[in-house]
Amino acid sequence: MTLRQEALEYHSKKPHGKLEVTPTKPCLTQYDLSLAYTPGVAEPCLAIEANPEDAFKYTAKGNLVAVITNGTAVLGLGNIGALAGKPVMEGKALLFKRFADIDSIDLELDTEDPQLFVQSVKLLEPSFGGINLEDIKAPECFYIEETLKKTMKIPVFHDDQHGTAIITGAALLNALEIVGKKLSEVKIVFNGAGASAIATANFYIELGAKRENIMLCDTKGVIYAGRHEGMNPYKEQFAVKTKARTLAEAFKDADVFVGLSAAVGGLVTQEMVRSMVKKPIIFAMANPTPEISYEEAKAARADAIVATGRSDYPNQVNNVLGFPFIFRGALDVRATQINEAMKIAAAHALATLAKEDVPDSVVKAYGLESLHFGPDYLIPKPLDPRVLLWEAPAVAKSAMESGVARINIDLEHYKEELEARLGKSREMMRIVFNKAKANPKRIVLAEGAHEKMIRAAHQLNEEGLAKPILLGNEKEIREKMQGLQLKLNHIEIVDPGDVAKRARYAQRLYELRCRRGITQTEAQALIANPNYFASVMVELGDADGMISGLSFHYPGVLRPPLQVIKTSPDCQIAAGVYLVTTRNRVLFFADCTVNRELNSEKLAEIAILTARLARDFDIEPRIAMLSYANFGSVHDSHTEMVREAVDTVRRREPGLAIDGEMQADTALVEEILNGTYPCNRLKKEANVLIFPNLEAGNIAYKLMQRLANAEVVGPILVGIKKPVYILQRGDEVKDIVNLAAIAVVEAQKLEGRKKTVAAART
Repeated sequence: MTLRQEALEYHSKKPHGKLEVTPTKPCLTQYDLSLAYTPGVAEPCLAIEANPEDAFKYTAKGNLVAVITNGTAVLGLGNIGALAGKPVMEGKALLFKRFADIDSIDLELDTEDPQLFVQSVKLLEPSFGGINLEDIKAPECFYIEETLKKTMKIPVFHDDQHGTAIITGAALLNALEIVGKKLSEVKIVFNGAGASAIATANFYIELGAKRENIMLCDTKGVIYAGRHEGMNPYKEQFAVKTKARTLAEAFKDADVFVGLSAAVGGLVTQEMVRSMVKKPIIFAMANPTPEISYEEAKAARADAIVATGRSDYPNQVNNVLGFPFIFRGALDVRATQINEAMKIAAAHALATLAKEDVPDSVVKAYGLESLHFGPDYLIPKPLDPRVLLWEAPAVAKSAMESGVARINIDLEHYKEELEARLGKSREMMRIVFNKAKANPKRIVLAEGAHEKMIRAAHQLNEEGLAKPILLGNEKEIREKMQGLQLKLNHIEIVDPGDVAKRARYAQRLYELRCRRGITQTEAQALIANPNYFASVMVELGDADGMISGLSFHYPGVLRPPLQVIKTSPDCQIAAGVYLVTTRNRVLFFADCTVNRELNSEKLAEIAILTARLARDFDIEPRIAMLSYANFGSVHDSHTEMVREAVDTVRRREPGLAIDGEMQADTALVEEILNGTYPCNRLKKEANVLIFPNLEAGNIAYKLMQRLANAEVVGPILVGIKKPVYILQRGDEVKDIVNLAAIAVVEAQKLEGRKKTVAAART
C-alpha cells in the first residue's frame, strides 16, 4: 500500500477525520441534564455576566485554541483553498491535544481578503483562549497577525512564522556552542523570504545576531539594497549592501545556512557548501526534499552540522516542539499575548533540555541506541514528554515577568500540574518524589556498571531524590560515565573488588547463614553475586535500600534479600504490588510477582501491606478481596479462603475499609457495588485489588497494561524488613528512578519508627 493510500484510509476510517467532541461532565440522568443545561446553566451565565473572568472558571475557554486558516499557503501545497486545508487544521488540533492536552477547534475561513479575515477572527474572541493562525500566505499573514495582536486580548500566534524561528533558534544556539562561535559574529544566509524566513531572521536578531550579518535570498536572488523587483516592506528591512546577487555568491564564507524555501529541493550544491567557512551550520528545511540532502552536505563538508525538517535524519526541526507548549504556558497564566520574551524563553528551554540525559522511551521511539548532546542531537525529539515540563513553565514564567499574564502562578506547583497531564502515574510519583526530596537516603544500585543504572544515578542525584550508590567495577563505571557524557563526581561508587569490604561482607553473610548450610568458603563465593553484596550492605546499614533486576531473573534477585535482610518482624511473607493508573483511576494490584500459593493468613497480610503502600502515595485504601463470586453467592474452598482473609484483616486492622469476596466489576463499578449489594462495607469503588492467587494478579495487570493502555509502576516489593525493589528485565531508567524514590520513602518511614521507639524508651 502506498503512502497516499494509507493516508487516505487513515483519514476515512469512521468516524471520519481526526477529531470528535467528548463531554467532560456526566449527562446521564435528568438531574445531570438540569445542571448541564436549563435551568442550572443560567447560574454560570449570570456569574460570567457579572465578572467576565469567571468564563475561565465555568467554561472551557481557558483550554481552548482555534486553529484558523484561509488555505492560501498549505504546507508545501500552496493555495489550495480553505476547505482543502481542513485536514491539515484538524491535524494541528490533534497535535495540540496529543502534546499539551489543549482542546482545539479548526476553523477554515473562505476568504483571501485580509481585512475580512481579521474581522472574522476578532469576533471569535469570547469563544477561545488563544488563536493559532496557520497556512496563510505572505505578505498578508504579517498584516493579519500584527492587526489581530493589536486588537485582541488573547494570544494570537502565526505558527508558520514563529514556530520554525523558535525551534531553529534553539538548534542554532546549541550548534554555535558546539563549534565555538558567537551568534553576534556569524554570517547567516537564508534561502526563502516568506513568512517563516523573515520571522526567523527577526528572531535570530532578538537572540543576538546582527542584522547586517544576515542575507536573504528569494526566487529573484539576493535581497540587496536598491533592488526593486519582487520587494515588499517586510523584505526591505533585510536589504543589505552587497555585491552578491545569487544564492551561490551569498554562500561564500557564510557560517550558517537556513533553508526555508518553498517545496523545492536540491537548490544547494556541494560546491556552495564547500565555499562556507570552517565548521559550517546547515539547516536545510525544505520539505519533503531539503535544499541539500543530509548525505550530500556531510559528504561535502564532514565538519558541518546539519539539520533538516525530516524525521529520518538527525536534528529534525519540527514545529510540534513549539506551538503546543507555548500555548500551554500562555493559557495557564491567561496571557494577553505571546510576546518576544516568551518566544525567547521557549527557545532557551529547548536548547537547555537538549543537554539533559534522554529517556529510554524517547530513544526507543526513534529506533536508536542512544542520544547525547552533540552535532547530531541539537534539539529534543518531538516525542520527548519532558518538553512540556521544560517549555511551558519557561513560557509562563516569561509571561509573568514581562507583564502580559493576567494571573500569577507558583511555578513549582505548575510543573506538578503539567506532569499530571502526562498521566496519573506521573501525578502519583510526584507525591513520592516530593517526600523523597525532603530527606534523601542511600540506595545501592546493584548492577552499577549497567548504563541504565548509571543514568538513573545521575537523575536521582540531580533531582535530589536519593543518594545513589553504584555497585560495580569503578574503572568500568567511570569509563561508561565518560561515554554517556555524565558527571557523577558526587555519586558514591562501591567496588566489590575492594578486598577489605569483600571480606567483611562475606563474614557477615556467613554469620547470617551459617546455620542454613552456608560455609565460609561458600559465603566468600556468594558475596561475588552483586545481589548478595548489596543485600549485606543494606543489612549492615551501609545503604538504606537496594535496586536490582535488570540482568537477572526475578527469583534470583529476590532470594538474596529474603535470606539476608528478611521480612519485617510483623510479616511472614513479601509481596509484589503494581501501581496501575488509567486516565481517571489509581489502583494497586497485589500480589502479582511473589507468592504462588496463598491461604487466608497470607491474603490478609498482603492486603495490610498493600494498604500501607497506598498511604505512602497519600491514598486512603479501599480494599476489595477479589474472587469469581460475590458475597457468598458460591461456597467452596476458594471463596471461603477469601472470606476468612477479610475477617482476619478486620481483626488485625479494624480501621481499614475492606470487603469481599467480590468480583472485579463489583469492586470497580459503584452502581453494581451499591445497587446490587447495598450491604457492602466499601460504599465507593475499590482502589486496592487483592487477587486470590499469583496467576490472577499477574494476568490482570498485564491485560490492563496492554489492552487498557494503563500506566504501570512496579513491582513494588512490600513486606521486606528494609527497602528492596526488583526491576523487570527491559525496564527503563524512569522505572529505576521511580522504585528508588519509593525505596527512599520507605527508608524514611523506617527511620521514623526507630526514632519513635528510641524516644519511647528514653
